Amino acid sequence: MLQDLHLRYRKIWLAVALILFSGLVLFSASMAVALRSVGDGSRHIDFAVKSGSGLAAVTTRLQNVGLIHSPFFFKMYMRLTGKASRIKYGIYELNDGMSALEIARTITSGKTKTISVTIPEGWHNRQIGDLLTEKKFFASRAEFLEFASKKSLLEKFQIPAKSVEGYIFPDTYHLPQGYPKEKIIAHMVEHFFEKVKTIPNFPTDPKKIHETVILASIVEREAKLKEERALIAAVFHNRLRDNEPLESCATVQYLFEKPKPRLFYKDLEIESPYNTYRVRGLPPGPIGSPGLAALNATVNPEKTDYKFFVLKGDGAHHFSKDLREHNAAKKKYLGP
Repeated sequence: MLQDLHLRYRKIWLAVALILFSGLVLFSASMAVALRSVGDGSRHIDFAVKSGSGLAAVTTRLQNVGLIHSPFFFKMYMRLTGKASRIKYGIYELNDGMSALEIARTITSGKTKTISVTIPEGWHNRQIGDLLTEKKFFASRAEFLEFASKKSLLEKFQIPAKSVEGYIFPDTYHLPQGYPKEKIIAHMVEHFFEKVKTIPNFPTDPKKIHETVILASIVEREAKLKEERALIAAVFHNRLRDNEPLESCATVQYLFEKPKPRLFYKDLEIESPYNTYRVRGLPPGPIGSPGLAALNATVNPEKTDYKFFVLKGDGAHHFSKDLREHNAAKKKYLGP
């Protein structure tokens, strides 16, 4: 009798095990089907994971845009693999040919879609604001200028000014879509401070750094040839030393929305602290973002007595030590 009972229990356990095994196989098959791709990869979607989004919100949006078959199985897979807590915000390039496993791997990788942004040497903040607006990082130039003037940024980098004008380092940046606005500017300013570490004799005092950036921004806009930057910087240093106005056309051009092909005498009479024909010393702030070469030339200028220069017409300048020689050069290259 005991043997019959044992046999009966054994049959029951075998049946239960078979049911459980069949259920597991069926569940695994269902999960495999649910996690497969929904299409052939022809439909591409820029999928945004917003900061603070949890698994439920992300799963719902993946279902809404038609990239997963089953929210239930996707969430289960994410939890079983530990990926549920590793979702990173940003914009990801997804397509309907990706399986749920590939989607999960992508949105937890942090490798978000990036946009290339190139800021040329010498550009001022209005131009940079227009570019970043065009690239959809800011809603408008005004919004960019507002963020570029944030007190938190100025205090973080010890910039003694009303904005980060001049400290946004000219370079090519690869920025993730959806990157926080203040962090975009902070990243570019931080890049400035990393790059200037390579310049011999670069100052460390914030006030001296700011004066250097102001003068370097003028050198950047005045120099047409790279090899003349250190000479142009020397001219301005000599004029500052002797308390003579810089008389830089570039500082006057900064006052206009778009640079003029040519400045007239009436332009040089404009009342402004940026008009270095009328005001001695440095203008109140940089007139653009100087590149590494202009910054280096400003900190390490040529040893020369030159105090004037005039554009010759071929991109090069004629340098003079005194006003008499300078006037003769102007007559020669600019005409009477």
